[in-house]
Amino acid sequence: MKKITLLFSFLCALSASAAVTLPDQIGDKMVLQQQADAKIWGWATPGAKISVSGDWSEAPVVADTDKDGRWTAMLPTPAGSFRPHTVIIKGDGSDITLADVLVGEVWIASGQSNMEMPLDGFRGCPIENSNQAIAEAKNYTGRVRMATLPLVGALTPQDRVAGAWKECNIENAPRFSAVGYFFARTLSDLIDMPVGIISAAYGGSRVEGWLPREILETYPDFNIADAENAEVHYYRPMVMYNAMLVPIAGYTARGFLWNQGESNVGRHETYADRLSTMVSEWRRLWGSDTMPFYSVQLPPYQYGDGLYATSGALLREAQQQAMDKTPNCGIVTSIDLQQPGQYLQIHPARKEPIGRRLAWMAAVRDHGIRGLQCESPRLKNVEFMGDKAKVHLLGGEEGVGPWQGLTGFEVAGPDRVFHPAEAINFPGDNTSRPCIIVSSPEVTDIKSVRYCFKNWAEGNVISLRGLPLLPFRTDTWQN
Repeated sequence: MKKITLLFSFLCALSASAAVTLPDQIGDKMVLQQQADAKIWGWATPGAKISVSGDWSEAPVVADTDKDGRWTAMLPTPAGSFRPHTVIIKGDGSDITLADVLVGEVWIASGQSNMEMPLDGFRGCPIENSNQAIAEAKNYTGRVRMATLPLVGALTPQDRVAGAWKECNIENAPRFSAVGYFFARTLSDLIDMPVGIISAAYGGSRVEGWLPREILETYPDFNIADAENAEVHYYRPMVMYNAMLVPIAGYTARGFLWNQGESNVGRHETYADRLSTMVSEWRRLWGSDTMPFYSVQLPPYQYGDGLYATSGALLREAQQQAMDKTPNCGIVTSIDLQQPGQYLQIHPARKEPIGRRLAWMAAVRDHGIRGLQCESPRLKNVEFMGDKAKVHLLGGEEGVGPWQGLTGFEVAGPDRVFHPAEAINFPGDNTSRPCIIVSSPEVTDIKSVRYCFKNWAEGNVISLRGLPLLPFRTDTWQN
């Protein structure tokens, strides 16, 4: 009996000075955002004092645990480099050393399955050149790391989510988000420092899944039963926000990457406002109203209304509207990445160009890399001239390619019936800028022009740097 009492007392003493615990994302091999106050947090006994220091620090940062035992320390970080660091956390009976920590650039990559999709692909859905990309992963050990969160959902905000950091090597790379991987290695090459990705993507999720209940309750179509009892779990509202976003909220990062929208096709009327609201809410969680947010437009696909209908095109338009009206946002398109035989493949194979385009945007906008371009040309305005129309572009002021054989244009007259259009590259002269002249023998009085404004779109217009023209329409009616 005496031995049992002593054992009980010993266990109680251990409990009274509970060791510091950390979330999965604060650990060995993590990447910290350079030249920032990096958020380090965990749990310990309420009222305890915790100190956090890096091997670059002159003095530790001290934090007090709150009544729930949570503590947060903001650790100043140096400029990014490939030097491995250690971070030491002390207090409440703990002395934790986090090893092989890199300081560089951190990005949160989120959305649905085309962001989640790993280099290994999905069943029956390969990634183009994946084996080569995986073989090359050994060249990015010490340069690229990724923390991949599991697919989880919850009706209430959670404190923790699994997902530890993994270094980039041939063994780990197959499970890395393909878009995230190609983004990270391209950006690392451009800025010559480590890049870390936290992949928080859930296949099939709608934008509403990444918003909190307080915002969703303001929407007339929100029903809490959809979150509690939805037959299709990935369509459930708010559950990804609660289980995947809140637990990592504030992990100090440069910005967000977003590849989502397929599950919101058919709901384009609300998508632009809701995506813009989501950006604002995420920035609030991270404590910055200027964090970059870069989005990917929907891929070509035979969406529910048919191969050449417009539900997907209308969602692409809403994606662009959201990015255009929200400060410090940008969009890259995948409209040119379709491949023969993939019109029924919602997970297109060509992920490397998407990752590169996102990385170019980050390099130019956030690191001031000169000489590189990142913005696709887009519609500026159209001049209607009877049986012809002149299309003027922003970003195509020096002309576009190909020189001949431009495809993807349609025109309509007052009857609103669209016909394929011939498009001629007009180089301009000393008094005019380059433009594209479109016409069709079927339309004598052109009132509207469209480019790649279909679910399965095939157009070939590119800037001088090979960036594809963003899809557009000049009409306001919906076909």
